[in-house]
Amino acid sequence: MGLSTKNQIFIFMRILFIIFVLKTSASLETHLSTDGLIPFAAKHVIIINKLVTQATLIVHCRNKGDDLGVIKLNWKASFDFRFRVNLRKTTTYTCSFKWPNNTATFDIFRADRDDNPKSKYGVCKECIWSIYEPAPCRDKRDGGQPQCFPWKS
Repeated sequence: MGLSTKNQIFIFMRILFIIFVLKTSASLETHLSTDGLIPFAAKHVIIINKLVTQATLIVHCRNKGDDLGVIKLNWKASFDFRFRVNLRKTTTYTCSFKWPNNTATFDIFRADRDDNPKSKYGVCKECIWSIYEPAPCRDKRDGGQPQCFPWKS
């Protein structure tokens, strides 16, 4: 075997391993409670307009390589998006929020906060955010007390 053949075999084996990891993590996510531990974890972010003034909310979310565009949310309407956390677990989606006489920004998803088993806020596979004037709040699936955070700006 020449050097190039060994390299081709090595590359082929790496590709097979990556495919195996992706397929395994996708199937494990539906059967095990290993959120925050699996590489490329699937996430679903839901943003709900719960402004007390019942005003329309303008939302613009993006991360380093993905701009989700500008979304207009009427009161109690929602917007959602799905993605996978990157291998280095540095995925962050930042959103700007506008309503009459106000503009604010917030990291609607941060892997260190929302996909880290050691985070005091817990891991969310489905991250549900209610947007209020004073603060964005992450709702709990079990209906427990939501976790509210300060606006970034």
